[in-house]
Amino acid sequence: MIATGSPADAAAAVIADRRAAEGSADTRLADTGLADLVARRLRDVPDFPQPGIVFKDITPLLADGAAFAAAVAGLARIAGDVDVVAGIEARGFLLAGALACELGCGLVPVRKAGKLPPPTVRQAYALEYGTAEIEVPVQVLAGARVFLVDDVLATGGTLRASTDLVQRAGGRVERIGVLLELGFLNGRSVLADAAPVTALLTI
Repeated sequence: MIATGSPADAAAAVIADRRAAEGSADTRLADTGLADLVARRLRDVPDFPQPGIVFKDITPLLADGAAFAAAVAGLARIAGDVDVVAGIEARGFLLAGALACELGCGLVPVRKAGKLPPPTVRQAYALEYGTAEIEVPVQVLAGARVFLVDDVLATGGTLRASTDLVQRAGGRVERIGVLLELGFLNGRSVLADAAPVTALLTI
């Protein structure tokens, strides 16, 4: 089903179509109405967080209740049968919390190093504009089927490191979902052997 019209129409259409879409093997969301809705509610911020970077701000989408609901429902459609939603710091937390409620499952944060109480597993990785280190809790992921979510797929480094961490902590990433994929950076290739990836919007 294609979501068209107002954000409320898009939300209703995506929610209505969710059950029919569950279990689909498609990794690119064939919903142009939802993609257009996400695109209209992104804001470009040039030279942030450093010169030469164009930051994709999702705040306008989050501030629009119907648009946010449509995005969450769109991601929930492709989550599959999972025990936990894992959200990547920091904007991934906002999606993960709403998704966990939508799916009726648990929530686990993937946090910057030093933010979680031990025991944790840590891993360093490269960003498109620097390096970082993240961690996940150990006990809560053992044997869990995980839907890993973040706002943007860029080079794929953050999502790849997060996938590896979840696995090292005893979980299994079943699917990866993002609001936006920067296709020109080819980050999807980094995740080819990790888990199926779905983006609500690819540019």
